[in-house]
Amino acid sequence: MEELILELKEGIIDVLNLEGMTPADIDENAPLFGEGLGLDSIDALELIVLMDKNYGIKLANAEQGKEIFKSVRVMAEYIQANRTK
Repeated sequence: MEELILELKEGIIDVLNLEGMTPADIDENAPLFGEGLGLDSIDALELIVLMDKNYGIKLANAEQGKEIFKSVRVMAEYIQANRTK
């Protein structure tokens, strides 16, 4: 699981062009939206593409995304249970 969390952090930094950030700067338990990392709805779309491209996971609706994108750890747990790649 820790490898997947690190991979996700690196993917988030790359896809969202978070220049100057390292995986260590992202708390895997902190919220991704609002406080915490402070992502917005455009960033959510990028995360959806990341999950589809890297792990073969297609999200059914926005409500599902809200649950999955609570934190990097929640994303990793969801990916581990549902990945097709």
